[in-house]
Amino acid sequence: MFIKTVSTAKTESPQFSIVIPAYNEAESLPVLLEQIQVVLKTHAYQRTEVIVINDGSTDATAEVLDVLSAQPQQPQISVIHFRRNQGKTEALMAGFAAAAGDIVITMDSDLQDDPNEIPKLIEVLNNKNCDVVSGWKYPRKDPLEKRVFSFFFNRITAFFTGVKLHDMNCGFKAYRAEVVKELHLYGDLHRYIPILANQAGYKVSEVKVKHHPRRFGTSKYGFKRIPKGFFDLFTVLFLTKYLKRPLHVFGTIGVIVAFIGVLIGLYLAILWGMEGGVGFRPLLMLSVLMIILGIQFFSLGLLGELVIGLISRLERRVNDNQEKDQT
Repeated sequence: MFIKTVSTAKTESPQFSIVIPAYNEAESLPVLLEQIQVVLKTHAYQRTEVIVINDGSTDATAEVLDVLSAQPQQPQISVIHFRRNQGKTEALMAGFAAAAGDIVITMDSDLQDDPNEIPKLIEVLNNKNCDVVSGWKYPRKDPLEKRVFSFFFNRITAFFTGVKLHDMNCGFKAYRAEVVKELHLYGDLHRYIPILANQAGYKVSEVKVKHHPRRFGTSKYGFKRIPKGFFDLFTVLFLTKYLKRPLHVFGTIGVIVAFIGVLIGLYLAILWGMEGGVGFRPLLMLSVLMIILGIQFFSLGLLGELVIGLISRLERRVNDNQEKDQT
């Protein structure tokens, strides 16, 4: 394990849990936690816990959090330290596991999310009778290139998934506890929590929230995460739409690739009838290669269907045996 937990006294039976991943935010955290304390006091949110996950920070974040968590205050701050940087997804999962509130709120630690918007998230969650409320940073105070990428990323994601959100990757969200307890995240799938929640049958909504320019440090996310984001989108699409029908994915790809190979082969056959030999043409090897690849893709999908079918049979058999044991 790469996790070390600093245990502090928690509010008994909290109603709200605020989960904050932090990486190298030693300057921002004291200001953020003070702002949260003011908001909670103003709105009389007494049954609240604050959980901060130090994601293997290399600055003074760990020391700052240890000092803040040791101070007598309401609500008391709980801190989870990672021994090394594990990523935002792992930090959120650790916070979700530790959260005991009926409503879980996540926010970033860089002071760009405004704690004064917490009551708005809670109000929308309750009044709209939904399970997840995702923040929409409006107007967004990030650099132009980041906003442009986010615009196209959100539009593409909405097109393929059907979840119409303006700001899918906003870290400022509110959840009902049962949602976060059911989530199983890895890699960088935190970007797609609304999609995963929607697929699980939960109702997802969105609300505009204030956004501030970064006050301290620099952004932890650069252009290197762009290809990762789209690879993760393919992963989410597969997990949410095709996990139990892999033949629909691999079979479709296989048929398309093999069909193109056959068309090339027919073209070469016509050339052979008109001009003679075609063995010297690179298109011949391309045609054969595409047909073979198409068959392999189709076979991979078929094997996936067989594995899923076998797993389903085993699950039914286990369930039948459990029912017999109970009777």
